[in-house]
This record gives sequence, structure tokens and C-alpha cells, in this order.
Amino acid sequence: MTTLDQQPLWQPDQQRLQHSALNRFWQQARALSGQPLPDYRALHQWSVNEPEAFWNLVWDFSALQGEKGTEVLERAERFRDHRWFPRARLNAAENLLPRHDDHTALISVDEAGQRHQISYSELRVAAGQVAAQLHDAGVRPGDRVAGYMPNRIETIVAALGAAWIGAIWSSCSPDFGVQGVLDRFGQIEPKVLFACDGYQYNGKWIDLSERLQTLREQLKPELLVVVPGRGKASNVHAALPWSEWLDAAGPAPEFAALPFDHPLYILYSSGTTGAPKCIVHGAGGTLIQHAKEHRLHGDLGADDVLFYFTTCGWMMWNWLVGGLQSGATLVLYDGNPAYPDASRLFDLIDTEGVTHFGTSAKFVQAVEKACIEPIKSHSLETLRVLYSTGSPLLHESYDFLYQKVKADLLVSSISGGTDIISTFALGNPMLPVYRGELQCLGLGMDVAVFNDDGQAVSGEKGELVCRTPFPCCPVAFWNDPDGQRFHDAYFERFASLGMDIWAHGDYAETVPHQGHDGLIIHGRSDAVLNPGGVRIGTAEIYRQVETLPQIREAVVIGQQWQGDVRVVLFVVMAGDAVLDDDLKQTLRQTIRAGASPRHVPAVILAVPEIPRTVSGKIVELAVRDIVHGREVRNRNALANPDALAHFVDRPELAE
Repeated sequence: MTTLDQQPLWQPDQQRLQHSALNRFWQQARALSGQPLPDYRALHQWSVNEPEAFWNLVWDFSALQGEKGTEVLERAERFRDHRWFPRARLNAAENLLPRHDDHTALISVDEAGQRHQISYSELRVAAGQVAAQLHDAGVRPGDRVAGYMPNRIETIVAALGAAWIGAIWSSCSPDFGVQGVLDRFGQIEPKVLFACDGYQYNGKWIDLSERLQTLREQLKPELLVVVPGRGKASNVHAALPWSEWLDAAGPAPEFAALPFDHPLYILYSSGTTGAPKCIVHGAGGTLIQHAKEHRLHGDLGADDVLFYFTTCGWMMWNWLVGGLQSGATLVLYDGNPAYPDASRLFDLIDTEGVTHFGTSAKFVQAVEKACIEPIKSHSLETLRVLYSTGSPLLHESYDFLYQKVKADLLVSSISGGTDIISTFALGNPMLPVYRGELQCLGLGMDVAVFNDDGQAVSGEKGELVCRTPFPCCPVAFWNDPDGQRFHDAYFERFASLGMDIWAHGDYAETVPHQGHDGLIIHGRSDAVLNPGGVRIGTAEIYRQVETLPQIREAVVIGQQWQGDVRVVLFVVMAGDAVLDDDLKQTLRQTIRAGASPRHVPAVILAVPEIPRTVSGKIVELAVRDIVHGREVRNRNALANPDALAHFVDRPELAE
């Protein structure tokens, strides 16, 4: 059980306590409920006990545009069949274009230093041109429009144009190979494909012309619109040049007024255990959830500047785009975040005045291991919030951020995922930050940790669940007519106990504090180790291993061995370090002291690299399958599938 004797690393000052958007919302919730709601735990409990009142207030507070209707929640027998705002009519693009002025909407920067920006009024015009052209080409509500694009202004313009007329947007980043794109877009059959013919990464130009020709032949879109990666022209055959296509647009159509659950995005599971699942997210649920997270939990306002390092193949891109609803400025970055060195993104904070900065836990660790101290080398005067996700933020990374980046900083570790296009637990401008913890459970999200008997536990590890329906639940899986795959993905875990609740697949632990509950993520529950019948989260081992400077990164699995499970640790060495017996002993001692004897690996092996998805996540399950001689069914989902060869038939694992 996690102890509660630690002191907070950060606490909000009176300015944040009194003037945050969450405080204003809280006051309105007190007045509406007639309850004192003395602390965050009470506010959260009200938000899940009275979902109609809560989500209705979020709509009004966030000034969502559209016809709300009189009914907030149409209840049903099954969790997934509840309908939110069933009489509402709205348009996602209209809500993501709340301003009509010259305030900067988007700033795009690439690793070569090229910079472009566009105002809200210019963004509205450009998105309207895309909408007009798509409509004239016969694209209608429900048709799919796809982007094989880097993270740049044109990508958001295209997505907004699609949403304007009710088309469904889906995107992959250009580091996906042809088969990886076909595995995704081939399932949804896009009518229009937006693509870039090249991009720069790590100082090199990657030409995509040949890939685009193959994709055009295989996907057969009715339109292929190409954005030149550099210059103004492209040599992709049978493609429409972006600028000329836009310039030929007629007047923008009216925003399509659509139901709350009309599909807005299709996102994809990692696809490392089979064909990627196509997860369909509704416009209203996505909008209202992002508005809540940005405005209330992130305290993002119209004068703020939001940055998140992401590609268009990760749900954090969609989350970043959601920041437009707050009227803020978004900063887009395309390229290697550590090019030419690991201080690159901190430069961006200073040059663009970023107030809310988002990255991955792995990036924070990389900066720390590069011995960079932004607190000395950068101003970071504007920075108020630092988001981290992708994997659990190590306890030691909290120390680094407060000691070496900025002392007065809301470190907001967040956790959710593609499945909900948002988070279950995240930050809070009115609560303290504790080492190793996500600050709080998201408002309106009835999150708990269950043991194997389906009982809620506190201070114990178990399965992260959401007990009651929420607006950003996916609309459906594409090509899943009877909903069986959808059910199996989220509701099968506790079905044998007669429980119809969302099981998210995270191994987690709630931590009670005075007035609120924090959360610790211990890794994916499907990757939990079970030596001697004791469940161990992989994050607990990573936390210890990655404190050693000799280790660049690691992956840990459970190997079936002599009727039990033994822990096997693979490490990638940093620099000239060598995995000798002394270092193995140091690793074991470090893990034993920092975690427990149960966590100590039975076998420690060195590998030159670790397989990852294209969004950078370690694929523990693929490594586990390889070690056990099982086929990894979808290598195309990996950014570096050749890395799997380092785990095949290792003689040390037969001893």
C-alpha cells in the first residue's frame, strides 16, 4: 500500500485558487447543487452522482455552440447504449473555431526552423475552402476523409474542413509504412486522402512520393490532395496540389448541424496483437470532454499557448486540436524533438511563449539523461503547466522537473488513451502535486480500482475501471456490426461477475489524500507480471532501472518457466556501458531496495534496441510473444519491427 507521509512537491498559490476556471465552475456547481461541495472529492462525487446536472453545466460553462436540447442523458439497460444530449445538434468545426478575429490560432514549426502561423479568421476561411471543395466533390456526412500527414497547419485545416460538413476524419503520421497505412485506412475506405509528399526528420529529408503512388493504387480514393513537403509543387501522379485546390473553392457551406454522437474521428489501436481496431468517436462527446479537460483541469484560456509534442497518428494530436475550443493558440512541431539536441523543445517554449507544454514521460527521461538543466539555460517565464503521458512518469522524473526545469510548475501527469480520446485521471490547478501520482480523477468520470472480485479498493493495486457511462465513450468500432469486439475490448473483464462496467486495461492504485484521491499507474494490466502468484506492475521495475545512468531504456516481461513465471529484463545500454556481472548485481540490488524482492529479475539480458509502436510505446506483449515462440501477428504496427529479432531463441532463456 502506498504511504501518505510524503510532502507535496507543489501547491497552488492564492492566484490559482481564486482565479482558475475550475474555481469559477466550482462556485457555479455549489449554487446549482445546493450543496457545500467543500473539497475536490465532494465535487467529483457530485459530478458522477448527478451526471445530467454536471454535463449540462460543462456545456454552458464552456459555451459550446449548437442546440443543446432539453434532455442531457437518455438512459439504457447497457452501459454503452446510454445516449448523451440525444436531441442536440452541433458541429465540431464550428466549436473549434470560436473566434473570428486576428488572434493567432496555429503556429507551425519544423525541426529545420521553418515557421508559419495562421489567425483564427484565416483558419476559418481556409477550413471553409476545404469544406466547400469536399462538398462539391460529393463528400457527405459519414464519409471518411483521411490524412497521411505531418503535424502542420494544413492537417488541422483539412480536419476542420471535413468536420464542417460532417465527414469523419482519420489520420496516420508519415512515419507509418505503406502496409501500416493500409491496415488502418484500408478498413475505413476513405473517399478523400490528404497527403504530404515528404517530411524532414533528424536532419534528413524523407521522400514519400513512391508510398503515395502505392497508397493511391491500393486505397483508390476519389480525390488525392497533396501538400508539398517543401516548395510549392509535387510530382505525385494524379494528385491535386493543395494550394491550387483550395484557391478554386467556392463559398463555404453552412456548418452541418449534426447529432451529438455523430462520428467525428476514427482512431486506431496499436495493432500489435492483430489488425488495428478502428475506434469511432462522436463529435459531441469529444468536444465536451476536451472542453472540460482543457478549461477546468488545465486552466487553459483564450490568451494561453498550448503545445503538445505529438504526431498525427497519436490521440494526443486530436486532444491538442481540442484546445482550439478554448480560443487558445496551438503550437505544432514536426520533426525529432531532440534535434539538434534535447533542448530543442525548451527553446520552443521561450520563442513562442508556451504556457502549457506537453510531452511524453520518455522525453523527460531523455532530457534528464542528457544532463540538460533548462532551469539554468532557459527562461521558461511563460510556462505554467507541464503535461506528461504515454507511460507512467517516474517518481524521479518529478524531482527532475521541479529541480532542473522549473520550481513553480503544475506537473500534470495524465492517463487515458485512444479508447476514450481523453483521460480518466489528470491534473488540477487547485490541488497539490505529489511525487509519482496523477493528481486527481477526472470530473464526470466514475473511476475506481477494482480487485479480482469486482470490489473497489483504495491503496491497493487492481484494475482501473469506470463504473458509469460517460460522454466520450466510443460510438462504436468500425466494421463491428454486432458490437462483439467492442464488448470484448472494454466490458468482458468483469462480465462473469454480472457487472457491466468499463475496464480500461490499466493496473492502477488510488491514493487517498485529505479532500481528494490521487492515482498511480503501475502499467498495463495485460502486461502485469505474476511470479509466484503475486501481481507486479512493470512500471515499478522501470522506475528503478531507469534511474541508472548506464541504462538507456528497458523492457520487462514474464516468461513461463517450470510451471511458474519468472521476470526477464532486457536493457539497452547507454554510451559505452557494458552489461557485466557487476552491473547486473547493481540492477538487482536497486530493484530489490526500491521495489521488493519479488520484482528482482531472474534473467537480465542486453539488446541493441527495443521494439516500439510508431507513437513510441514499448510493446511488451510483442516481446513476450517472441520469447515464447509465438508469432507477432502485425509487425506493421511497429516503428522498428526488425528489433524483434534480438529476442528470438535467446539461449539464456532456455537455461
